[in-house]
Amino acid sequence: MNNIYKYVICAAVAMTAMTSCSDFLDAENKASVEADEYFETETGKSELRTTLYNSIRWMGTSIAINEWGTDLYAITRSSAPSNFHTYLTSTDDGEVKNFYQNAYAMIQRANCLIQYAGDNPQYAAEAKFIQCMGYYYLTQHFGAVPYVTQYIETAERNYPRTPLAEIYSAMIAELESIKNDSALPEEDHNGCVSRKAVTALLAKVCLAAGWDLETTLTNDSLGTYSVTATNYFSKAAAYATETIGGQQLSMTFDDKWAPQNEGNEEEIFSIQYERAGFPGDILTGGHSLQNNYGSGYGNPVENGMKSCSGGLVPSEKAIYLWDKDDERYEGTFMTTIYNYTGTWGTTGYYAYYNASEAAKKTMPIMGRYFPWWANVNDVKKYVNDNPKLFTQGSCPAACYVVIMSNPAVAYTFNKTTGKIAKTINKEYNEFLKGEGMTSVTHCVKKFDDPQTPQANSASGYRDIVMLHLSDMYLTAAEAYLMAGDEQKALQYVNSVRNRAKTAALASFADYKPEYTVSDNFQVKPLDVLLDERARETYAEQTRWMDLRRTRQLVRYNKEFNSYINAASDMANSYGQIKWYRPIPAAEIETNSALTVDDQNPGY
Repeated sequence: MNNIYKYVICAAVAMTAMTSCSDFLDAENKASVEADEYFETETGKSELRTTLYNSIRWMGTSIAINEWGTDLYAITRSSAPSNFHTYLTSTDDGEVKNFYQNAYAMIQRANCLIQYAGDNPQYAAEAKFIQCMGYYYLTQHFGAVPYVTQYIETAERNYPRTPLAEIYSAMIAELESIKNDSALPEEDHNGCVSRKAVTALLAKVCLAAGWDLETTLTNDSLGTYSVTATNYFSKAAAYATETIGGQQLSMTFDDKWAPQNEGNEEEIFSIQYERAGFPGDILTGGHSLQNNYGSGYGNPVENGMKSCSGGLVPSEKAIYLWDKDDERYEGTFMTTIYNYTGTWGTTGYYAYYNASEAAKKTMPIMGRYFPWWANVNDVKKYVNDNPKLFTQGSCPAACYVVIMSNPAVAYTFNKTTGKIAKTINKEYNEFLKGEGMTSVTHCVKKFDDPQTPQANSASGYRDIVMLHLSDMYLTAAEAYLMAGDEQKALQYVNSVRNRAKTAALASFADYKPEYTVSDNFQVKPLDVLLDERARETYAEQTRWMDLRRTRQLVRYNKEFNSYINAASDMANSYGQIKWYRPIPAAEIETNSALTVDDQNPGY
């Protein structure tokens, strides 16, 4: 782990903390030394840099605001739909408020580092990148926001919303100013800002600017729009291509996400975590990404499974995204979960990573999840021919075999003989409600930490990848499509598909999804790109931003979100669609330059 993420508690934390607009405007010096005196020392600058890097972790753990209310996820019986699923979020919502405030806290720290360490070109460039990343996330979720680039040390409370075009222009100019900065390394795979990371963020910012400034929405429900210019799209394509720099997708998808391959050649920028050396409780010092994408498997202490909620299981659409040749299916989902025989780590859930191949061949199975294309007769023969694998015996968890399809087919077993005791055949969304089953679906394994302790807590320490190579391939594809070069777009899509061992497309029209759509939903080239992005970046917390950016948020929710039936379900009583998150009420109350008229439509 790079030493910029070392765990440091210093004057910088208290002095630069910003938990709300009003809090950061009242910059109280709680340390025993003055900021000017402390931060002008090399130690002060270094610790301020450390504090800044640690402050970015919120970006990788804002699951509710980034994933819920989209086409890819459903909930199981153990969860209830949130206001994000149903688009009933209010201006007082805690998740929204935390997101907004954490972004500005990070920006305030970046501005502080720029002010006090501006004579260090590396520190200044890193701070500018992180500042721009904060504004990128704010603009994607809130639209126009106050754009503040100076470190706030006074009680000033007057910060008006800056027009979106000005924010994009300023971000792009800032990033372009450091894109070739020799103070930054060309590449870095340990969490430091690099020139490659700057160019990658430039590509994403320009792509977002193209959609927000160079397209006009013509119909919410149909997701139709007109393209008024292509300047930003062309820039996005150029920056994405520059980031790729001819680098091929040479790793297998499974290797790319394997725990032992953190910091691999495809990572461009990641948020760092390290269990070793953490000064506090290691059971709560990590993150919970591995615990959120799947159905509940019970208490780890009791049954040897990883802790997992039921709020983000694959939707009916999602289970049909992958075809039988696509290696990303096995690379994304844990399809075999071994039962627990009393030894944490080498039996139970994490046996997949820690047990020997020989041991796994005879280890009892708690859950085996087959894809939609599996032949029912073949699956049934497999389980009948291998009763020892499905004998529960003294294992704490009951055994299940599931075919992830609609209707879903599942088998439960006699705990002593391992023979099929019951066959369940139910419509997929009904199946998710459970029928005497705990683990109705497979879970995402991208974030699994094989060294997780046996405790029911958020204790994963995998690095969180924020920018990576295949994301740049798909960014280039989308930018070229919007700039009018469909053939170039298809080339980048096929590069991603080729790595996954799935068939290349001769044209966008050749794409025939396996999921069911209504007669009114016509698959377009943009849908091909969004489906490819769903397969490649599933569970990477970009889906809500992807749908908002591309004007498909309403169209996709109507078609694939079982809690949304019409565009009116995503609007207020005046018919205003909630295309953005609400500006938190607390921010409008404490910022004298904001009034209720500045609130986003729909709230």
